[in-house]
Amino acid sequence: MTKNIQFTLKSGKEISLMRLHPWVFSGAIKSISGEVQEGDLVEVLSNHGEFLGLGHCQPGSIAVRMLSFKKEEINLDFWIRKIEDAVRLRQNVGFIDNPKTNVFRLINAEGDMMPGLVVDYYNGTAILQMHSVGMYLIRDTLVEALKKVLGNKLKCIYDKSEGTLPFKAGMDAKSEYLFGSPGENKVIENGNTFFIDWEEGQKTGFFIDQRENRKLLGEYSKDRKVLNMFCYTGGFSVYAMRAGASIVHSVDASKKAIELTDKNIAANFENDNRHASFAEDAFDFFNRKGQDYDLIVLDPPAFAKHLKVLDNALQGYKRINREAIEKISPGGILFTFSCSQVVSRENFRKSVFAAAASSGRNVRILHQMSQPADHPISIYHPEGEYLKGLVLQVD
Repeated sequence: MTKNIQFTLKSGKEISLMRLHPWVFSGAIKSISGEVQEGDLVEVLSNHGEFLGLGHCQPGSIAVRMLSFKKEEINLDFWIRKIEDAVRLRQNVGFIDNPKTNVFRLINAEGDMMPGLVVDYYNGTAILQMHSVGMYLIRDTLVEALKKVLGNKLKCIYDKSEGTLPFKAGMDAKSEYLFGSPGENKVIENGNTFFIDWEEGQKTGFFIDQRENRKLLGEYSKDRKVLNMFCYTGGFSVYAMRAGASIVHSVDASKKAIELTDKNIAANFENDNRHASFAEDAFDFFNRKGQDYDLIVLDPPAFAKHLKVLDNALQGYKRINREAIEKISPGGILFTFSCSQVVSRENFRKSVFAAAASSGRNVRILHQMSQPADHPISIYHPEGEYLKGLVLQVD
C-alpha cells in the first residue's frame, strides 16, 4: 500500500486533518520515517501514532496532499471509485449527455478529493493537468480508470502537465496524447460554438469556469456597447453578440488569442460587423477608446500565484478596475473578476472598493460571482474557491 513511509505530526497539528482539510503543511511535521521521494504515497500519523490518512508527499510548504482519511489500498479500484463519484456529480448537475453543452470540468482537484489532478472534458477529449508529482507518477492508472468509467464517451486523453508540475521536480514532463487520437476541437457551450486549442492554449484551452458568468453577461448585453478586455478566446464576446449587443470589441495583448476569438465569432456570427478585435495592451486601449462603452468585462490572468506577490496583485486589480470605472458610460455595467487563488474574496472586493472610491462615482454591487457546479469547492478546503467576480453598476 505504501513504502512504509510515515509522516508524524506535531502535537495539535492533527486537528485540521480530523476536520478533513486535504493539506499537511511542512511546519506541522514532527518526524519522517523511511526513505522518501517526491510523489511517494505516505501515511500521516498524529503525535500519538494514530492513523490520520494517506497522501502524496512533496517538498515545499504543502508537504502532503491527502487522498484518503481511511486505511485503504490506493489502487486502480480506488481511482475508479473516485472518478465515478466525480462523474455522478456532473450527471446530477446536468453535464453528462447535455446536447447544448459538451464541455465541462470532470475532476476539480481538492473539490473532488483528488488533490493535484484537474481533468477537463471537451466533447470526448479529456485534458489532464497534474499539479503534483504523485499524480504524474500514476498517470497510467488514471488513464485506465478514466477509460473504465467513461467508456465510449471517451475518445482521447491528452496530458498537458508540462507546465503545471513543480519546476524543481525534474520530471522532464512532455505534454502528449496518452490514449486515442485527437478529434475535432469544436465544442458547444449553452448552444454556442467554440474552437479549443488544448495543445497551445492557456490552462486546458478554454476558461470553462466562466460558463455561468458568461450566461449572466448575456442578460445585460442587449443594445449595449460591450468591451471584453483580456478576451482570450472571446467567450464573453460570443455571449454578448448572441444577446443582441450593438457592438462588441475584444481586446487581448496576445495575437494568438485574438485569432482564436475571431475564429469563434465567425463560427457563430458569420459576416457580422458588430464585432471588432484588437491585439493591444489593456491600458493603452483604455487610454485610446475607453469611454466608448456601457458594458465592460475585466477578466485578467492571475495577477498573483504566490502570497509573496499578493500586494502587487491587489494594486494591479485596483489599477485596472479604476480605469474601467472612470471610463465607463453613466449607468454602465462592469463585470470584473479575479482568478488568483491567493487573492481572497475580501481582498478582491477591497481592491475594487478602492478603485471605485478613487473615481468618485456611485458604484453598486448587483451580483457576486464564483465558479460553477462542475468546479466544486470542498467545504473543508475554502482555498478551492479561486474565482471571484462582481457585477457593478456605475452611475
